[in-house]
Amino acid sequence: MEALIDFFENLPSSFRAGILIGGIFLFWVIEGVFPLFEFGYKKVRHALINAVLTGFFVLIGLGFAGILLWSSTWAVENDFGILNWIQMPIWLQVIVGVMLLDFFGAYLVHWVEHKVRFMWKFHLVHHSDTNVDVTTGLRHHPGEAVFRMLFTILGVLITGAPIWIVFLYQTMSAAFTHFNHANIKMPKKLDQALSYLFVTPYMHKVHHHYTQPLTDTNYGNIFAVWDRVFGTFAEVEDTKSLKYGIDTHMDPKENEDVVNLLKIPFQKYRPPVGSKFHKNENEENE
Repeated sequence: MEALIDFFENLPSSFRAGILIGGIFLFWVIEGVFPLFEFGYKKVRHALINAVLTGFFVLIGLGFAGILLWSSTWAVENDFGILNWIQMPIWLQVIVGVMLLDFFGAYLVHWVEHKVRFMWKFHLVHHSDTNVDVTTGLRHHPGEAVFRMLFTILGVLITGAPIWIVFLYQTMSAAFTHFNHANIKMPKKLDQALSYLFVTPYMHKVHHHYTQPLTDTNYGNIFAVWDRVFGTFAEVEDTKSLKYGIDTHMDPKENEDVVNLLKIPFQKYRPPVGSKFHKNENEENE
């Protein structure tokens, strides 16, 4: 355990970059051999669009890195947070720490993004992808990076996680993001068995269906237990019946143009009738 702590306390940037790039390459190959859907799209062009958005997202994340480090250091030095208030063995600290960081930094912020209209307009960029593959996992508007980092920092403070647990969580989060979004075909029974604990590809594909109510389910990234505990878990009998994208932005001219994707949160947004954000004419004129 000491070796694990030492490694993640001094986690080299090359290792983190390797998880990011290596994970994409690994699942890129696997989904090419065992694809769930045969999209028939320009895969390299699609990847480049998502890579540009990823670059902006990473830059925002790096800007918050100092605050993230400070919050973890402050919590440990001041005995603040759950891991510092409750005595537990190191192995249990790892489990509790990673699970709570996953709750705040992935599940909770994701749930809020689907409920708050202002935040949804940024997160919508992620859902606009009509060809979900491994590169989709990192397709986010840079503005969304701010929401994600703020919730992660909140999670670090409440959890009281030392920086090595934070880095361990971020590494696992990146790996599961690749895994969950990859366009891979898995044995259905294996996927279902794993989904009792972890978020699986089939489980997350349900979340990327283009209309409600499925869009508002399966918010988790690493652990599926949050969706099961809070009643947001959903599954479909036939995964191939799913249609990716979001019903308000299905035009390729909108969702395959980087400049337009960056503008989407600032464009006038008219939710479809029946959606959670739809207002009738009287409400709109108030």
